[in-house]
Amino acid sequence: MGGLSCREANHAVLRKVYPGLLEELLRHEVGDLADRETILETAASGVPTLKINGLYVHSPRDPAREGRRLAEACLAGAGEGDDTPVLVLGFGLGYAAQALTELAPRRPLVIVEKNPGMLRMVFEQRDLSDFLSRPGIAFLPGGEGEGAISALLFFEKAAAGKNAQRVPPLVLRNRTLIGIDEQWYAAVETRVRAWATQGDVNRATLKKFGRRWIRNLVRNMAAIRDMPGISGLAGLAADPAQAPPLPVFLAAAGPSLDGVGFLLPEIRKRCIVVAVDTSLRFFRRNGIEPDFVLVVDPQFWNSRHMDRCAGGRRTRLIAESAVYPPVLRLPFGGTFLCGSLFPLGAFIEKRVDPKGLLGAGGSVATSAWDFCRLLGAREIWIAGLDLAFPGNKTHFKGALFEEKALAESCRLKPAETFLHAALRGGFPFPAASASGGKVLTDRRLSLYAAWFENSFRGSPDIRNYRLWQGEGGDTGGLAISGLETAQARNLLALLERRAEIDVRLDAVFSRVEGEFLGEDETRQRHLRYEEALAVLRSGLGKITAVCEEGERVVAEALRGSMGRGKALAALGEVNRAITGSEVKEIAGFLLPEEMLGEMAAPAGEGDESFRRYLEASRRLYQALVEAAEIDV
Repeated sequence: MGGLSCREANHAVLRKVYPGLLEELLRHEVGDLADRETILETAASGVPTLKINGLYVHSPRDPAREGRRLAEACLAGAGEGDDTPVLVLGFGLGYAAQALTELAPRRPLVIVEKNPGMLRMVFEQRDLSDFLSRPGIAFLPGGEGEGAISALLFFEKAAAGKNAQRVPPLVLRNRTLIGIDEQWYAAVETRVRAWATQGDVNRATLKKFGRRWIRNLVRNMAAIRDMPGISGLAGLAADPAQAPPLPVFLAAAGPSLDGVGFLLPEIRKRCIVVAVDTSLRFFRRNGIEPDFVLVVDPQFWNSRHMDRCAGGRRTRLIAESAVYPPVLRLPFGGTFLCGSLFPLGAFIEKRVDPKGLLGAGGSVATSAWDFCRLLGAREIWIAGLDLAFPGNKTHFKGALFEEKALAESCRLKPAETFLHAALRGGFPFPAASASGGKVLTDRRLSLYAAWFENSFRGSPDIRNYRLWQGEGGDTGGLAISGLETAQARNLLALLERRAEIDVRLDAVFSRVEGEFLGEDETRQRHLRYEEALAVLRSGLGKITAVCEEGERVVAEALRGSMGRGKALAALGEVNRAITGSEVKEIAGFLLPEEMLGEMAAPAGEGDESFRRYLEASRRLYQALVEAAEIDV
């Protein structure tokens, strides 16, 4: 940039390309690393290098060459056209990040640097104006690295359509900087890893419980026809007359829920009350009826959470259509269905009565928060969302898990054995708690935390409060960005609005019931339901027939009574019929994942390649026939 100094050149680009970043950096001293000894030296190659507390951040001989080697190692194995983002943990003087942009110009970089003073130093010592001018770079200085997922989401949306599934970022680490602030960088990487693998966990859950969901859905099919959807409840908490929106209270089932039991009567006076299935027992024990309770898990044991505590005229059940069937017959004041996450339920809903989707983060608490959002809440007060094991506890006192462990306890298998398994089964590790200390969590719970953080960022107009009434101000639970800690006095400062809440609820329930159960609408919905079942049965029958034809072709080809060309043409017709079916997602839902790509033609010309293709096709057709045997 002409005769500008490196400092002036960098600052000019920063002002133009990164609004606000320069101002943030200028609030920190150059090299401000919390009183650590920071020495800027000249490497043998003549460029700057850096030493902190006697440890070199970069090579003392040739930092640029070292940076290129680190970048090459980071990119090793990645495809040439791949544009997966790179998460850079510890920027230092920027040699490795600079090399990444030279080796992979299309890759976005998310640069996480704990110390803003480090960035100010490098921008005053090295001319990085060309690097800074390159698009696709995000800087995240200081804080808790909470913006990393937002940046990755931004780049993910920018690349929409290129990847069918979420791809975890590549990671480039500066070992020295990470070693100095190990816990800080570890927390950032754990959060990103949980976010990146969320889709894998959801897919694994679908496969694990797939057959149970199918069985439940078949038994619950008529409920899709006969029960209204949550879309009729949208905006319930928002007052069209411009009165303040109604606050919503959400009760998860973590240990901290014990601390707010005495507050439940006051909470109910002020908030719409939403419980998850696991916390309903807590409400019944305290003599309080929640307004809504959510159930989304299909397993039998999950339905046991509501044993001897279900019901209540004022409580409405919010359920997914694949729940354990007896749940939909429990004596609540009414039932609303949320949209099915599974192909069979979605197929029927689309043709009969769309219900309204809730976010799925792997936990009923994630769906419950999204239900609060759907209600139109602008303030969500949350208790029991610990996502950790404060005091080595897993749930509130008296939860089903605890009662079951105590009931089954014996001399050779005490209740502590169950507790140990619960604590150790999910790869536990210490993480930052909301009070600034440490608390034990695990991979599964950290995944849920990543979902909440992402959802909070995606709904900036909603204030989320962690209601805590513990001892000594210790909040116990996992630190979750976007979840503010509040005390009982903060909630008690809210206006008492129970009369208004009940009037609003009754009006909405009456309206939904009138619209949904109207004579003409009911008759039309029954007709749509019968038509949907007819299309489903016909489609599954056609898939069965075409797969049986495929098996016949494979058998003839393997016997040698059908030539290669004729067999490939016939199987091509079979495969096109499958991929063009309206119900292919339903039949394919239970397929082993390794079979999903086996309808491609054989890669080689030899007999062995052709035989492998035939065998793979036969396995695929047999699996599809088995999956299509749904008794609807």
